[in-house]
Amino acid sequence: MAPKPTLALPTLLFGVVEVRRVQRELEALEELVQQSALRNKADNQATAVPQVSRLLNALATENHKDLLQAADRAELMVFLKNVIEHAPSLHISFATDPSAGFTAKIVAWLRVNVHPLVLVQLGLQPSIAAGCVVRTTNKVFDLSLRDAFTKQKSLLLQSLEGGVAQ
Repeated sequence: MAPKPTLALPTLLFGVVEVRRVQRELEALEELVQQSALRNKADNQATAVPQVSRLLNALATENHKDLLQAADRAELMVFLKNVIEHAPSLHISFATDPSAGFTAKIVAWLRVNVHPLVLVQLGLQPSIAAGCVVRTTNKVFDLSLRDAFTKQKSLLLQSLEGGVAQ
């Protein structure tokens, strides 16, 4: 069994797109802090914390990291790189856009029951009517109403024919 990761992904950071965005923001922050340190070295001024996104702030806060500390930023960069390269991913399609609260509950459940770093990509597929379709790298789970009706087509037709004959 793989060792448990030392850092955690906040629920807000659920997809590879968000992880890459935070990674780019962290790289930009690193560059900004280095430039600021060079400018302020002669003035002996402390570097102020620049405004960061909600996602980066959540990542730093959940892992008790200070974004002004070079070692903490470096550790978060290595962690994000490992997440992008090695984290399992799922694609879940819904008939309509899921709410943020629903998405958070799904991600939290998956991180507890499947893998602590699982990444989720959400999609829309209106033809499924209700339910969802879950895809992994090698398996598809169709949990849609469309699939249930397709599997029960003969029963549905019998029921309709029986109702018309009476």
